[in-house]
Amino acid sequence: MSPETLRVSLPEPDLRAALGELPDGVEIIDWAMEGPAPVPEIDLVVTPYMGAANRVAHLAGVRTRLVQSQSIGYDGIDNLLPAGHVFANAATVHETSTAELTLALILASQRGIDDFVRAAGRGEWAPAHHASLADRTVLLVGFGGVGAAIESRLLAFEATVIRVARTARSDERGEIYAMESLAELLPQADIVVIGVPLTTGTTGMVDDTFLSSMRDGALLVNIARGPVADTDALLAHASSGRLRLALDVTDPEPLPHGHPLFALPNVIISPHVGGASSAMRPRMARLVREQIERMLRGDAAVNVVLRS
Repeated sequence: MSPETLRVSLPEPDLRAALGELPDGVEIIDWAMEGPAPVPEIDLVVTPYMGAANRVAHLAGVRTRLVQSQSIGYDGIDNLLPAGHVFANAATVHETSTAELTLALILASQRGIDDFVRAAGRGEWAPAHHASLADRTVLLVGFGGVGAAIESRLLAFEATVIRVARTARSDERGEIYAMESLAELLPQADIVVIGVPLTTGTTGMVDDTFLSSMRDGALLVNIARGPVADTDALLAHASSGRLRLALDVTDPEPLPHGHPLFALPNVIISPHVGGASSAMRPRMARLVREQIERMLRGDAAVNVVLRS
């Protein structure tokens, strides 16, 4: 490899196609990280979209300048990434798609779309009156890029939005509360959206106490990570009919065949597909291209979240 060559490994052919023509001096290596690296030095390693945590061990002994994830979340990577690597997440890639799915889950539950689909499957015409999203109060628990994308869409539906983040602050739309305020805020919300990263502090945070603080008939939406919520507590509150659930993530995941959550009429489950839309690939390609161009200029990478 000449000093001017920038080696980039890509795990999927469609990502390579989406990148289009690259600057001179960029060498593409096909590597899905399913085994040892084909060469000892790779400047930019792009990990697979799914299952990356189980494959980063193959970076041991490989000299890299940047390891680029295709996911926003990176829980568990700090314990698995071999020493000597810089790791970046995929902020800017999935926010739009995840926000779309969040609104779809909220609207489906609020307007009874799941009930209508089940009735249609039985060949029945089953009109019913349901609550709107307009004029409802939505509590966003976790307010990063995804939370901001969800908020902007909720406001277009004329909902009232309350934001909660790790630390209190304010912006042009008003106050953002700290997590310590959850106990007083949960009873105010018709809809609670969980969008926090999975950490030791957030694991199991949506427990019986959390759910008991929500008002009767409220909707809990989890688009974060499954272990943020206690599955037994979710099942208990949904089985009683007191709360409704819309879950894009579960614990365990995938949810086993025949799990009781699947059978509840007040629960909507999607199989962890928040970022899985046509918007992902071109946005991921833009991020990879930006990282390549930054490396060629000698600039620092964006989205760096870990250094092992």
